Amino acid sequence: MSRLRVAVYYPWVYLTSGAERTLLELARRSRHEIVIFTSRFEPESTFPGLREVDVRVLDRVSVKRSPFQVLGAALRILGRRLDLAGFDALLVVCEGLGDLVTLRRPAVPAFNLCLTPLRIVFDPHYRATYLAERRPLERLSIRAGSVLFAAVDRIAWRRYRRVFPISAEVERRIVAGRLAPAEKLRVLHPGVDLDAFEPAPVAEHDHTFFVPGRIMWTKNLELAIDAFRRFRERAPEPTRWRLCIAGIVDRKSEPYLARLRERAAGDPAIEFLVHPSDAEMRARYRRCFATLFTAFNEDWGLVVIEAMATAKPCVAADRGGPREIVKHEVDGLLAEPSPDAFAAAMLRLAAEPGLRERIAGEAPAAAARFGWPRFVEALDAALESGVREAAAGARGEER
Repeated sequence: MSRLRVAVYYPWVYLTSGAERTLLELARRSRHEIVIFTSRFEPESTFPGLREVDVRVLDRVSVKRSPFQVLGAALRILGRRLDLAGFDALLVVCEGLGDLVTLRRPAVPAFNLCLTPLRIVFDPHYRATYLAERRPLERLSIRAGSVLFAAVDRIAWRRYRRVFPISAEVERRIVAGRLAPAEKLRVLHPGVDLDAFEPAPVAEHDHTFFVPGRIMWTKNLELAIDAFRRFRERAPEPTRWRLCIAGIVDRKSEPYLARLRERAAGDPAIEFLVHPSDAEMRARYRRCFATLFTAFNEDWGLVVIEAMATAKPCVAADRGGPREIVKHEVDGLLAEPSPDAFAAAMLRLAAEPGLRERIAGEAPAAAARFGWPRFVEALDAALESGVREAAAGARGEER
């Protein structure tokens, strides 16, 4: 098939998160022409490479996440009709609200690269954790709004010819939420830039447990702090161990970072590294003893793959996406998301003869399954097939 022109819609491009990384790698590596449509673009705070991509900005949408602000963003997206003249396909990169753009019936075949359906509605772990800290009236309004949103979202999902969840965990949320039938779904795992992560020598480390990724409440970073303290109570030479929590902090997560600092209580062994560069993150991966991944129900888990590519053992919560990446006690460790369970796994790496070395030896080969070229090639081929099917169906209707 000749080169397609693909309009990619994602509501906000302003962070250095997995979503923006996926957009950048798709634009760089696809054999098709990619144009990104977004309702918010902040080139100074996202990946610099996105400045070289054709990004077209629509009406500005708030990135705040209070119920009323989410409603406002949803209404703006719902009222937006994309100008798709000259395009062959629409690919919505979905984290919840982006689907609403399809309710205006796009003039080209629509596809969904699903990072997750809206988690407050379709992820029971997320919803339970979020609602636990809300007042009764707020919980009631969120539940009512969730029922309404789910009904509207299911209509939007009918516009998609095919859906590409990024993990089996996301696929389960889609099916359980009755958004799309299983036969319309195909899991496509995003990856990492494997050339950027060279395996470090096993003996090269500085007794630091490294916690990479966005600093936000869904990452459950309290668990890392509490587990580290319990680990030190039993660890050999406890004073030499350190914990480093590193990642971006957007404006809405600044209060969460403040709470984490309060929890750390000035402990000099606990470091917060805010807004590190890619080079700084890679250097920290190489120097660390092991990594921790504490998110309570992650969609996928790119930082787990980055750790493995650097030959660093990862202790990951035994929930969601990491279960699809890590083979327990082979190329990583899975642990229940509790301080005692994480501390026990950390202690095993520090004290059990040969365990850390064995996992470090297996991890790079496991990470090699998840490179960007494989993901982009599979998505390119799926879009081509879907566009052909749509064209064949249109010709059949004309006859």
